[in-house]
Amino acid sequence: MRLEGKVALISGAARGLGAAEARLFAREGARVGIADIREAEACALEAEIRESCGDAMYIRLDVTDEQQWANAVDQMMTTYGRLDILVNNAGIFEHGLVEETSAESWDRMMDINGRGVFLGTKAVIPAMRESGGGAIVNISSVAGLIGGLSTAYNASKGAVRLLTKSTAVQYASENIRVNSVHPGPTNTDMLDVFFREEGAREARAANTPIPRLGEPEDIAYGVLFLASDESSYMTGSELIIDGGNSAG
Repeated sequence: MRLEGKVALISGAARGLGAAEARLFAREGARVGIADIREAEACALEAEIRESCGDAMYIRLDVTDEQQWANAVDQMMTTYGRLDILVNNAGIFEHGLVEETSAESWDRMMDINGRGVFLGTKAVIPAMRESGGGAIVNISSVAGLIGGLSTAYNASKGAVRLLTKSTAVQYASENIRVNSVHPGPTNTDMLDVFFREEGAREARAANTPIPRLGEPEDIAYGVLFLASDESSYMTGSELIIDGGNSAG
């Protein structure tokens, strides 16, 4: 019960990494807001968590819409009376070198991966202040630390990394901690865009120091640590969970 008594809002929580975080947070005692545009999948997850004696609530959220963020925070505060944790998890992936990347693709990546994190952070700060503090965990990527072949994705995740540090510096005195998580390739639907060729996943796994791809639970446990009081002296930090990909 590492999150007992806490209330958490997770964006992009209907499936993949976000769903793993929601399940884990609920098992650890948190009341969880499952925020996503995928209503059917999110409602199914809400029912699953409730059936296992957890507490969860679906909230429709397009992370690029500032008013929907305000509504999501209002729903959490009205239902639970406080907000302790935000996981900015929602994101998309598109591949392409600079010359292959359209302006539309660039804008789409920045809008969801960058603007979405900014709007979520901005929306929860007053509620966290009212609750006496909180923890924001931003899901970046190893692509936010090193260069690569996915121009807009790398840039958007780099933006998340530095937004995390700026917010951490600005709000540490108010007991609001902000840290980023940097996963390597993880077995979610997002990887289908990158590993289209047969055998590509296996080849990438074989080239990783820990020779497998990450699983959503591998990342979720790191997010849990940063969301919990166990990391109370950490802010502006980067937690890399990539099987050693970025070490070489």
